[in-house]
Amino acid sequence: MKKLLKYLKKYRKDTYLTIIYAVLETLAQCFIPFVTASMIKSIQNGEGLDKLLNYSTILFICCVLALIFGGALGIHSSIASVGFSYNLRKEMFENIQKFSFQNIDKFNTSSLVTRMTSDISNVQMAFMMIIKTAVKSPLMVIFSLVMSFILSKELSMAFIITLPFLVAIFTFITLKAMPLFQKVFKKYDDLNAGIQENIRGIRVVKGFVRENYEINKFDLASKSIYKLFSKAETLVSAVDPTTTLVININIVLILYFGSYLLINDPQTQINVGILSTLVLYGIQMVFNIMMLIMVYVMIVIAYESSKRILEILSEKSTLDENLDGVTEVKNGDISFKNVCFKYNDKAQNYALKNINLEIKSGEVIGILGSTGSSKTTLIQLINRLYDVSAGSVMVGGVDVRDYNLKILRDNVAIVLQKNILFSGSIKENLKFGNENATDEEIIEVCRLAQAHQFIESTSNGYDTLLNQGGSNLSGGQKQRLCIARALLKKPKILILDDSTSALDNKTDNLLRNSLKNYLPEVTKIIVSQRISSIQDSDKIIIMNNGEVIDFGNHQELLSRSDIYRSTYDNQQKGASYEEK
Repeated sequence: MKKLLKYLKKYRKDTYLTIIYAVLETLAQCFIPFVTASMIKSIQNGEGLDKLLNYSTILFICCVLALIFGGALGIHSSIASVGFSYNLRKEMFENIQKFSFQNIDKFNTSSLVTRMTSDISNVQMAFMMIIKTAVKSPLMVIFSLVMSFILSKELSMAFIITLPFLVAIFTFITLKAMPLFQKVFKKYDDLNAGIQENIRGIRVVKGFVRENYEINKFDLASKSIYKLFSKAETLVSAVDPTTTLVININIVLILYFGSYLLINDPQTQINVGILSTLVLYGIQMVFNIMMLIMVYVMIVIAYESSKRILEILSEKSTLDENLDGVTEVKNGDISFKNVCFKYNDKAQNYALKNINLEIKSGEVIGILGSTGSSKTTLIQLINRLYDVSAGSVMVGGVDVRDYNLKILRDNVAIVLQKNILFSGSIKENLKFGNENATDEEIIEVCRLAQAHQFIESTSNGYDTLLNQGGSNLSGGQKQRLCIARALLKKPKILILDDSTSALDNKTDNLLRNSLKNYLPEVTKIIVSQRISSIQDSDKIIIMNNGEVIDFGNHQELLSRSDIYRSTYDNQQKGASYEEK
């Protein structure tokens, strides 16, 4: 909480006011039994109505003040806790947006979602109870003890005797319950990952009639959480009756010895008012100790949540945005010089080894290689989705690390293998590439991407709403929209990472021709498994096991590369078979 408190910001005032009102409400409430004892004593002494009216007025004022302070306490504690969680969630989301791919690889999506929802809710609840109940309840216990000692030192000693037992209860919770709550959060991440995977692939699940399998898998994950929570809650629930028993034994002792003194010792200062007030203070202490236990349980839960939140807030991007870097990309020249790359420092093997390439601005470059040959990894170094482990990548004659990161990425448009579209209209999705794009510019890039025709055939054209992930579009339609979105950036370098795999040969051919003819100065890199998609490229890179094993045009590779020639022959036979 100490590390998280800096995110309170403008809600510090409400936090301090909550603490102040908690103290004031506690004073008002603790004064009520004390005045009640004096009133009962006054009645026993046969004092007049005037005296009784004075006590009644004081009691009424105490009750009204307790009500006012309690209301203010509730309002400011809510504002402070909700504002605190708002700041945390905002800071977490903003920090995640700065993450590099290497940072994102460290945390899976389901874990990030859990941290921004359940974990923040846990911390918010704990924070509210700390500034509200954790201030009020201990004060109530202390003030009740002080008032009890003022009324009767002898009888109040019974409350002191119980303290070691209560400390033992708190220790019991810490040692037994906390490890269980820690395990629960890891299980929550696994559960959320399963739910997310299932919902994303619901069509596959239904297509293979695997609903019962998924239900059973979810049931197993849920039961695992249920068992852990049940065990933890069972331990916690045993604390309440134990605490109640300890305090109630004290109250019984106070009533017994107080009554004994009242009946058998004429000189005693104990009277019915004092005895009943001590019982009231005892009940107050029971209730507030219960509240403290609840707070403690919430802190135990929130402790693990706060650690998970701080992991995200303290995570720094592995990439330097270089805000003072170069702000102009002159052209689309690309140069790889002795490039090596591995995904993290602990990895033993390099994903890319000794890459040396020279690509001229405006060239069309194809990349071919088997699955796992690191084709995607290679292109992700160009716009610094990852940074090289050794060597350098140059764009426009400048090391990519020397550019302002935003400027670099604005000039290098990449269409990744997974075609991601967002909820909203087609036009809104396209404007992800350029929020200031005009309708004419949008239509132009959609024509280049062979998307305009199918967009016009939809119900509302460019204003047609897309489901989450573009699930109401075909794979080829999503690919064309993603390509159009990238073109709106008007980049110096355009990278298509297997982004035409869902297109038929005719559409693929039209797309490549339009890109070549209408964007002659843009460097175009096409990653594909189909030789027909890259054979007209100026040069083709052949990759295997993270290395460039050949680099040349279609005819050159046919004559000297066994891998290229074998792939070409197999695909040609497949194409001939399809034609028949």
